[in-house]
Amino acid sequence: MECTVKWDGDARFVADTTSGHTIRMEGAGDLGGQNQAPRPMELILAGAGGCTAYDVVLILKRGRHAVAGCEVQLKAERAETDPKVFTRIHYHYVVSGQKLKPEIVERAIKLSADKYCSASIMLGKTAEITHDFEVIEIPAA
Repeated sequence: MECTVKWDGDARFVADTTSGHTIRMEGAGDLGGQNQAPRPMELILAGAGGCTAYDVVLILKRGRHAVAGCEVQLKAERAETDPKVFTRIHYHYVVSGQKLKPEIVERAIKLSADKYCSASIMLGKTAEITHDFEVIEIPAA
């Protein structure tokens, strides 16, 4: 995996990924940012959320469970001093589908947290990570 990040003036940067995508990001307003793009640390948090959501959906689908939606709401705290690493991250999963048993959803989340989500596992080296979830029943069409 490779990525090239180029300075785009002021506090703006553009990342080009090997998969052919471009991501804009920007520093905080007090450091010259104009709030035109996400902060790099926001992208790290979003990446962890995407990584685990992908795992949970894939695990449930492979188990032939009728998953219809998966949302992960993340709340993070950072250290007060530099480097301002994440010190706590809470993941709240909202998983919807038909006849999803809570223990099956919990197992999928645990597999993601403990084995598959490399982003979360990496962040867990500096942050205390907690999880909870809710299951929403979607009526059959």
